[in-house]
Amino acid sequence: MSILTLHGRTAVITGGTRGIGFAIARALAQGGMQVALVGQSLESAHAAQEKATGWDVRCKGYVCDLAYVEDILPLLERICTDFGSIDVLVNCAGVLDTSKIGTLTEEQWDKVLDVNLKGTYFMIQQTVPYLEKSNAPRIINIASNAGRMGGFENGLAYTASKGGMIALTYGAARRLAEKQITVNCVAPGTILTEMASQGYDEQTRQRLLARFPLGRMGRPEDVATAVCYFASEEAGFTTGAVLDVNGGLFMG
Repeated sequence: MSILTLHGRTAVITGGTRGIGFAIARALAQGGMQVALVGQSLESAHAAQEKATGWDVRCKGYVCDLAYVEDILPLLERICTDFGSIDVLVNCAGVLDTSKIGTLTEEQWDKVLDVNLKGTYFMIQQTVPYLEKSNAPRIINIASNAGRMGGFENGLAYTASKGGMIALTYGAARRLAEKQITVNCVAPGTILTEMASQGYDEQTRQRLLARFPLGRMGRPEDVATAVCYFASEEAGFTTGAVLDVNGGLFMG
């Protein structure tokens, strides 16, 4: 039996249709939380919903490109209509950038920042009115060790976006505390997902692996476990925190 209380609430997870986001959804669902899985395509939303068919809680896939802010409010309205409430927001949608400092284009910069940082901010902004009605409202941002210390193999648009997410966590936690909405952040090291496999070649992955004091890269479940604490009712006195889940890649 878990010491964490998750059941009876609804979580919205951006980037929830695959990788870390889907692992987070599965972990929250195992704790009894209903989950809305937000992906960028109808295909990914349907596939994730199909994979979640055997879960004991309600789960539904949704489509929203967070780069288009005007689509966020209609998304949340649909989710609240379907589930009756929104109690937890997990901002996990992300775009990886591996461009070298001399080759990063303005178009690439905008694409990464639009999803990773702008999308995160406006999801928070538009979700607050729903969270205000919850008995245990939570916001959890999924950043990166790159936002903590610059990263090694990722591009600087990614670094800037994840550093911005961490700063946004601090600022939102301070401003939303009066509403009893907690805002926290998980900062993973390199996690073995499809995004990492496609973003880094084998030589790059081996260079990264050599930097981990614990001798391995992370699994999506490592991040999901951390999110479960921040999402729980028991975490009501924790806000403005950044939890490093990175195998010792960054310590500080």
